[in-house]
Amino acid sequence: MLAAFAVPKLISFMGVRDDAWRDALAGSMRMAQKFAVGHRRLVCATVNNTSVTLRIASVNPATSCDTDLPGPSGGTEFATASNSQATTVVSAGSSPAVVLYFQPDGRVTTDGAGANAVDWTITPTAAAPISILGETGHVE
Repeated sequence: MLAAFAVPKLISFMGVRDDAWRDALAGSMRMAQKFAVGHRRLVCATVNNTSVTLRIASVNPATSCDTDLPGPSGGTEFATASNSQATTVVSAGSSPAVVLYFQPDGRVTTDGAGANAVDWTITPTAAAPISILGETGHVE
């Protein structure tokens, strides 16, 4: 009886947690793009399996970010997965990556200098992938 009732509910609950992580990832990427355009500064979004941190350049032009943007809780993490076993794959085109560079003009590039705008994909565990258009920074 336990397998018939408890396991499906547990699996459903884990899916909700992963959807929440996906939503937090997408929201963080939208905020990074808005910060970059609004402040006219480079914003660097670092994504790992269970967290996102945002940093901003203190001057413009810049090729790197040197100041933490505080997350909703006031700490350095902008988003955190509730599932400590989550895996998150970030890729620029077909290459794996960890840092997304949001340029002051809204583009998303593979480097701080902004030489190469590419489309990005962020794929969290058990959730639909997130697409970011390189030329506009639009998050889908």
